Amino acid sequence: MTITRADKDVTPPGDRTLLIVEDDKSFLQRLARAMESRGFTVTTAESVADGLTHLKTSSPAYAVVDMRLSDGNGLEVISALKRRRPNARAIVLTGYGNIATAVSAVKLGALDYLAKPVDADDVVNALLAHDGKDAEPPEHPMSADRVRWEHIQRIYELCDRNVSETARRLNMHRRTLQRILAKRAPK
Repeated sequence: MTITRADKDVTPPGDRTLLIVEDDKSFLQRLARAMESRGFTVTTAESVADGLTHLKTSSPAYAVVDMRLSDGNGLEVISALKRRRPNARAIVLTGYGNIATAVSAVKLGALDYLAKPVDADDVVNALLAHDGKDAEPPEHPMSADRVRWEHIQRIYELCDRNVSETARRLNMHRRTLQRILAKRAPK
């Protein structure tokens, strides 16, 4: 039996190991739980160094990596993963999307480049999309209210849960922000 390049690029069907590298701890925990509920065996890392350390002992079939991490660029993790396991399927997440970084991510072997906030279903669709085909559009995308809420929560966490600083950065009145934070997340 001859093995073609297409055969080598296919991840084994039973291997659902996933490495998530993300420095936003609350988002990391939510995404990890969501991916576990979708059948993945998840390992998490909060920095480039942690991700690279994990890759020395294991080579997961899938990876979801944040572009900008506290100690460097997430593309280092993608590059190391591709050297260790060329058929691994990886995507890059970022809150700071631009074309140049998207091109760099794809050149290093990322399958897709998703802007935050992102839904776990979008991540699964991107990871499992067949080569050469775009992932299907989400059946139930996040509402505009949910995207706004996720963005506000992210900035709030980045400001160490300081309401005044978050309101200043979002150019929003502090009381308005407090009302938004007191409410439950929209669907």
